[in-house]
Amino acid sequence: MLHLKKNYDDHVHGSKESNDTLSKFKMPENEMNPKEAYDAIHNELALDGNASLNLATFVQTWHEEEIHKLMDECIIKNMIDKDEYPQTAEIESRCVHILADLWHSPESSETIGTSTTGSSEAAMLGGLAMLWNWRAKMKAQNKPTIKPNMVTGAVQVCWEKFARYWDIELRQVPMKEDRYTMSPKDVLEYVDENTICVVATLGLTFTLEYEPVLEIAKALDTLQKNKNIDIPIHVDGASGAFLAPFIKEQKKLIWDFKIDRVKSINASGHKFGLAPVGVGWVVWRDKESLPEGLIFNVNYLGGNMPTFALNFSRPGGQIIAQYYNFIRLGVEGYTKIQNNSAEVGKWLSNELKKFGIFKIIYNGTGGIPGCTWTLTNNAKVNFDLYDLAKDLRSRGWLIPAYSLPENATDIVVQRILVKQNFTKDMASLLIEDMKRSIDNFSENQIGNDKKEKRSAFNHS
Repeated sequence: MLHLKKNYDDHVHGSKESNDTLSKFKMPENEMNPKEAYDAIHNELALDGNASLNLATFVQTWHEEEIHKLMDECIIKNMIDKDEYPQTAEIESRCVHILADLWHSPESSETIGTSTTGSSEAAMLGGLAMLWNWRAKMKAQNKPTIKPNMVTGAVQVCWEKFARYWDIELRQVPMKEDRYTMSPKDVLEYVDENTICVVATLGLTFTLEYEPVLEIAKALDTLQKNKNIDIPIHVDGASGAFLAPFIKEQKKLIWDFKIDRVKSINASGHKFGLAPVGVGWVVWRDKESLPEGLIFNVNYLGGNMPTFALNFSRPGGQIIAQYYNFIRLGVEGYTKIQNNSAEVGKWLSNELKKFGIFKIIYNGTGGIPGCTWTLTNNAKVNFDLYDLAKDLRSRGWLIPAYSLPENATDIVVQRILVKQNFTKDMASLLIEDMKRSIDNFSENQIGNDKKEKRSAFNHS
């Protein structure tokens, strides 16, 4: 029998390279064994937080094995090359039509839309279409187009970027204590004939609440009737657009293309669309809502290819994974997952109330699965929410503490997002860890000097 001598130099932890630090500022001169390179980077990544315990992120942190396989099969496919990868393009189109139908487009078979790298890009595309349509309207009326504005509530930073990049005045309705969403009355105080659109958010980043799209639309209907100012609505449904159609208590909510004034909707496939990170969607009510001048046609990848995006080359795997979820889960599967998440959010809210020191700002009902809270004004504690967030992190939990936006900056909150892999059992473990943290603070009496310094810093 032939015996082969084992080469012990190949053992990844016994090699010379395994005892060196990785190059950080300059490409190394020599190549490296692929196993050693993988192991070195793999070990560094262990320093990241545990994604399953990240309750701050809206992005999904768990996927079925089949999604991993499809992503691997599509890693070399550039989805923008529709001539070379026609089936990927076809699947993208199917997703657009599925979403158009889900959001009650009046022409779902003819609806125009596109995938994006996330809902931030999708939001900007929706905003661009609104800007171009407003300019066309003003030019037709021989009016100037130099001072466009848009009206929003407390929006995600992508809208601030959009307004700054395209030189649009962003009129944000400030939050008030005990009123964190934009009301119809607020909207009417901020709009005028230079308003390109009102952005209503279906799931605020700060509190998880939905803004009242239908009521805002009715207020704008009255404005048009009285003053002949016609202002469209874009719905930022980054999370809610994949929740409201499925959660039992939200299914009767009117927020989408059932409202004539809603011209476009964006959503994150990688949030509650349950796809891997890196995919968003924007759908327009009809072809008239998307100006033809924004669509480019290129042929240098083979064939004629219409495209409307801020980005060009990007992977096709996330789109394929999104379609997998659509056909794998269907309405039944999405309904089960989203309702389970909503129930855990409500359960958490009820458990937090029992502490007696938290004021619940959002209790998990009528918005994104999760909950948001602050300390009560009369809470006799020797810690703040920043302290609590830091202490919970020592157990691996990532639960953000932050101050609210303008007019409510003195209110510090914590927020939990409940996603599909955060079960009630995990939630119960979190509550136990919160009890331990609070008991710890009481026993160790952390100094108040630190809190006073932090408070001074926050108000400086």
